[in-house]
Order: sequence, then structure tokens, then C-alpha cells
Amino acid sequence: MGAAVKLDASVESFVHAPVRKMLIDGRWVEAASGKTFETPNPATGEVLARVAAGDAEDIDRAVKAARRVFDDGAWVRMRPTERERILLRIAELIEAHGDELAQLETLDNGKPFTESRYVDIPSAAATFRYYAGWITKTYGETNPSDPDYFNFTLREPVGVCGQIIPWNFPLLMAAWKLGPALACGNTSVLKPAEQTPLTALRLGELLIEAGVPAGVVNIVPGFGETAGAALVRHPMVDKIAFTGSTEVGKEIHRATADTVKRVSLELGGKSPNIVFSDADPEAAVQGALLGVFFNAGQVCCAGTRLFVEQKMHDQFAEQLAKFAGGMQQGDPFDPSTRIGPLVSKEQLDRVTGYLAAGKKEGAKVITGGERNTGKGLEKGYFVKPTVFTGVRTDMKIAREEIFGPVVSMIPFKDENDAVLQGNNTTYGLAAGVWTRDVSKAHRVARALRAGTVWVNCYNVFDPAAPFGGYKESGYGRELGRYALDLYTQVKSVWMRI
Repeated sequence: MGAAVKLDASVESFVHAPVRKMLIDGRWVEAASGKTFETPNPATGEVLARVAAGDAEDIDRAVKAARRVFDDGAWVRMRPTERERILLRIAELIEAHGDELAQLETLDNGKPFTESRYVDIPSAAATFRYYAGWITKTYGETNPSDPDYFNFTLREPVGVCGQIIPWNFPLLMAAWKLGPALACGNTSVLKPAEQTPLTALRLGELLIEAGVPAGVVNIVPGFGETAGAALVRHPMVDKIAFTGSTEVGKEIHRATADTVKRVSLELGGKSPNIVFSDADPEAAVQGALLGVFFNAGQVCCAGTRLFVEQKMHDQFAEQLAKFAGGMQQGDPFDPSTRIGPLVSKEQLDRVTGYLAAGKKEGAKVITGGERNTGKGLEKGYFVKPTVFTGVRTDMKIAREEIFGPVVSMIPFKDENDAVLQGNNTTYGLAAGVWTRDVSKAHRVARALRAGTVWVNCYNVFDPAAPFGGYKESGYGRELGRYALDLYTQVKSVWMRI
């Protein structure tokens, strides 16, 4: 499949800088405290780079810069075609630096380079390009009213947006947040995850090169307890957009009550992936593999509860375990690697803890079930792709989000049972359905309480298609025209004729 990827000189230079600084008001600056933190390479456990550690003072500087620029109106009142040109230029620059960005993403996150290069990077560029198109098409309307008046509406930007992104898709999540926010005329303070700050910081350089004015986007790396909490509570921030765990989402929901900020939350999931006996078995097995092992299972919508109709459950489990056990795990820059390491030692401990809990509660491991300490992997955060059978819906591994390469197989009797068990969760982010029966597919897709339902496919995304959750998976919809509602507010204007 070819030789392992060789790092670009630009990537080596980027990670070996003494300190990667933060972007505030168009300048690269160190943390006010002078503090830094290390970001490790998950494949080796070794220090990859040292990054400025933002805290409340840095967030305050960034927010004030974003506030000043927004209130001055230089960005929001810029000619729409000029803002469109800048967003299109961002997309072009992401594509032009695709290899470099993908290498940084793989070094910092651990995902296979093929995923970074051919999924994350093109999708990030496509997101900016998609929202560039909306800039000239976001407008209000005229309303029928009393003939003595003329009533019309304006769609205006919300203001200063605090945007907190996760570590599983660092560059792509930055694009999901910044694309619609910038298209609608907002300014932003972006806090990347402390585990994976590098591509967000490199994106900051590209934003400047593309012509984004100083202060429109500020990027402050740091920890959730310091930088993140300060951003959420800052009185000059008009909106918080967060992607991450449900637990932190609930904290944000509570913390924003005092300032009544607008909030959108894309949170955790425990998605059901339902396979009926009339499905194409080969396609369903491959779909189940993609649904749970892509990005080492570190996907909020991963199909980690795999429901298989009773009559084919054992045969399906055997096939799934065969393929899962054969997925190569190792150097993320090796083209044959299918599963990389988990992102951090903390995540490794979390996932192996769930493996132990599953075994203790009586679930059966038919492949994997342990940390991978094979040759060359000892220092990395690798967990073998794991398939559990004999899982009950009340088990910890069936109820809680694991965020690792672990799937729980659960049999079901019929369509009603599948829907009942599928909905038996506090989450509602996504679901999958595998069947050749079109009517059944429609019925089940409507009955499942999830923001996205994939039928005979899994993990399919497009910038035009909305994404978000039901129940404790959050509220608000990212992507598509629906994201414009997150970043605009409607003003009604009455004029006497």
C-alpha cells in the first residue's frame, strides 16, 4: 500500500518551535501568565509540542478584541462579496496545505493519516466553501401588515461567539464553528481542546493569510477549567457554541444562565445501529465496522450499540469479530493502518476501565478487550478493536459513552423491539438502520429519536445536511442552513408610510 508518510519540513518546523503562541487581535502572543503546556503524540507518548496555556486574562484580552471589532462593524459591514471571497480563500488555503494540515492532525490526534488527509481536511475546506455561498443569500423578508406601515425583517449577526471544540476532529470542528459564524458577520474566540491545539493554531495563520481582519477570529488554547470556563462566563460574549461531553455541556448550560447567552450544544451519544435479518449482510458488517471503529471509536455519533436481529445475531457477531480482529493497528502514518491510538493517556485509562467493567458485568469479549502493547506500540495509547456479546441494556458498557473502539452487540426480536431498545437511552444523536425493506426503513427512521438516521450507510456527512441531537445529546443544529439560525438574530422593523 506504499511507504509511510514522511513529514514535511514545514510540519517539523511548526511542532519544534519553542512555544506555539495564541492568536489575539491579529498578533501571536504568549500567555499573560507565561505558562505553557505539552501536547503529546498519542502514538508514542512523547512530547510533540509546547503550547501557550491561556487562562482568564488571555480570554479577556481575546473577547475584548472580538467585541471591539464587532462593534466597529468592519467585518459585519464589509461588502458581502468581499467576505465571500475571504471564506473561499480560506477553503483554497486549507486545500493547498492539505498534506501539512493532515500531518499535524495525525501527529496531535493519532488518527490514521489517510483519515486526516482524505476525510478531515477536504471536509473542513468544503465547510468554509459552503458557508461562503450563504453570505450573499442570508436575508430577511417583507411581511403583510397594516397598510399604514411597511414591516420587514433583518437577519443580523449575534455578536461575539465563544466557540469550544473537541479533540476528535480538531480542524473539522473548527470549520463547523467558524464557517457559519464568519459567514453571518460574527467575531469569534475559539478555544481548541488542550489535547489537540495544533491545527487550530495553524488555521489561524491561514485565516490571516486569507485576509480575515485582526480581532475577527482569536484562538486561545488552554484547559477547560480555566480558559473554557472564563469564555463561558465572560459578560461580553453573546453566544457559546460547544461540542463535547454531555457532562460539560450541562455545566455550560448552568453557567450561562446569569448572562442569558445564546447556547448551542452538540454533546455525547450512544447511538443504536440496527441490523435486520433482511439486510445485505456484507454491507451491514462493513457499515458496523465503520460505525464504531472509525477514528478509533472517538466519534460522538459512533454506532456503539449494535442491535442485530436474533435469527442472524451469532453469525453476524462471528463475521464482525473476524474483520475487527484483522484491522491493522499501528503507526498512523503507515498507509495500511486502520486504527490509530486513542488521543491521550486519560482516554486510554477511561476506555480500559470500561473494558474491565464490561467483563465484570458478564459481557463476553469475542475479539480485543485489552490494550494493545504489541511491538512498537508499548508507549502509545492503543486499544484493540473490541466486540462484546452477551450484553444487557442495563450494563454500563451499553448505557454510557465509552469513546473508544468498543461495540456492544445486543439481539432483538422484531421491529418494535428494535425501536424500543434503540430509544432506551438518554442520548439521541444518531442511529443506523440496515434493511432491504423500504417501508420498514421509513417506519424505523421516523420512530428513532435521533438527530440523524442513516439507512444502509453510516457516518455520512455533508456541509448542507444538518447535524445535532435529541435529548441529552444537545440542542441546535450545525451545518446546512440551520446553522445560520445559531449565528443570527432576527430584527423586525416597522416604518410608517
